[in-house]
Amino acid sequence: MDDAAALQSIQATTRYTSEEMRAWVARRRWALAGIIYTIMIAAAIVFVGPLLFSALSSLKTNPLEYPPGLNIPQLYPSNWIAAARLGRLGGGNPLLGGFKPGARIPFRITYFVPEDVSAELPEVIVPRRRPGAGLGAVMKIDYAADYAHVSPVMEAERAPSAISIDGERVRGEYITYSFTVSYPGEGPPIDRVPVDITSSPGVIYVSSTLTASRIERLGRVASYDNLAPGFFGYVFRNYVRVFKEARSVSTGKSLFFSWTLNSGLYAIARIITNLLFATMAGYALARFNFRGKTFIFMLVLFSQMVPGQVTFISNYLVIRDGIFGLTRLFGVRSLLNSLWGVIIGGAGSSAMIEASKVFIMKQFFESIPREVEEAAMIDGTTQLQRYWRVVFPMARPALGAVTILTFQGAWNDFFWPLVVLTSPEDIKTLPIGLLSFRQTYGAAGDWGLILSGAILSAIPVIIIFFVFQKYFLEGVSFGGSKK
Repeated sequence: MDDAAALQSIQATTRYTSEEMRAWVARRRWALAGIIYTIMIAAAIVFVGPLLFSALSSLKTNPLEYPPGLNIPQLYPSNWIAAARLGRLGGGNPLLGGFKPGARIPFRITYFVPEDVSAELPEVIVPRRRPGAGLGAVMKIDYAADYAHVSPVMEAERAPSAISIDGERVRGEYITYSFTVSYPGEGPPIDRVPVDITSSPGVIYVSSTLTASRIERLGRVASYDNLAPGFFGYVFRNYVRVFKEARSVSTGKSLFFSWTLNSGLYAIARIITNLLFATMAGYALARFNFRGKTFIFMLVLFSQMVPGQVTFISNYLVIRDGIFGLTRLFGVRSLLNSLWGVIIGGAGSSAMIEASKVFIMKQFFESIPREVEEAAMIDGTTQLQRYWRVVFPMARPALGAVTILTFQGAWNDFFWPLVVLTSPEDIKTLPIGLLSFRQTYGAAGDWGLILSGAILSAIPVIIIFFVFQKYFLEGVSFGGSKK
């Protein structure tokens, strides 16, 4: 029953005026709209919430903290300013920081000292600490502890105060200490300056120039992963570690950069082959009339139901042993553990089982009037010229949809690269590299680096979808209809 019928029915059975009826109908409309929007917002939170929480957790020094919270020091503007200033003082770089000869890094830390506790000067040391687990634990590095000099700790300020501890009011003093970490003499530039500050028993850490990375040993030790991190080195510490720490043992190059480049090349090759096969097949099925056309189209749709795991053995044997001298064209005996093997096998599988792209192109070509090609035929163009110069440029919406779908599938492709690429590490694609991250860093509990790699791997797909979503939606809508 529509709103007009509902209004007449209520007026016939009640004594409400027409103005009151209209107001009731308007309230009902707003109530329905509110319910719908509430459901949509709840669904968006359910689907997007875990991604946002993972992105925020990737900024934490310890993403595994329990209970999890969003009180993240890396989101405080005061820490941004302090990290940039310390990075400039330590390495002359306010963005990435560092520790270079001639650096002088002044630092202050504040404790609350209860009345019944005797305050002593804290102990400051620069430990010989490696940057992290996994490959970062075996690479040869220079330690700041071999070159850094810590000045004597001095008391800078003292102010009486009181705080609440376990519901009780405790009187005492805020005491601020200062010291300087310097790099005298000559030496190599160093990426990080870890510092541990140990206080006397009973005092409580309050604040410091830069918020401590961890509070350890029952609150006695304020530990800093880097005293001169710079803005990006502090806020996006785990993201910087993804590129700096995950390096090839043999070449020293960034593994994450190599994995990203390999995935990009693989995705571009898949896009080219998909556009080639899908557009040609879709055009033939839309424009040519030949015996068995319907059967071939049904066969193409049926192939979409065949999973890639069914054909991967034959594809693997072709890549491993070659057929008709295929591998000899590349100067090798086998295409295993090479990007060409993944590209060739992926091109074959895309031509066989990604029938959804053929369907989209076929439906879009059928929506283009034949008169356009007939006009080109009068001008003396051949069939190939009509396809390439007339119809193909008009198919930009459908081509955009095919490009986005193919890029997403190739960028996230896991099974086929996992079969073909086993060694060395720098030949792998990004999803396989993230699996290596999980095996290497996950065993050590270093999940910040894993989360950062996962977020970075999702960014290209998100950017491409938002940039080309107009073509994507238009192409898919054309693929599902026929004019």
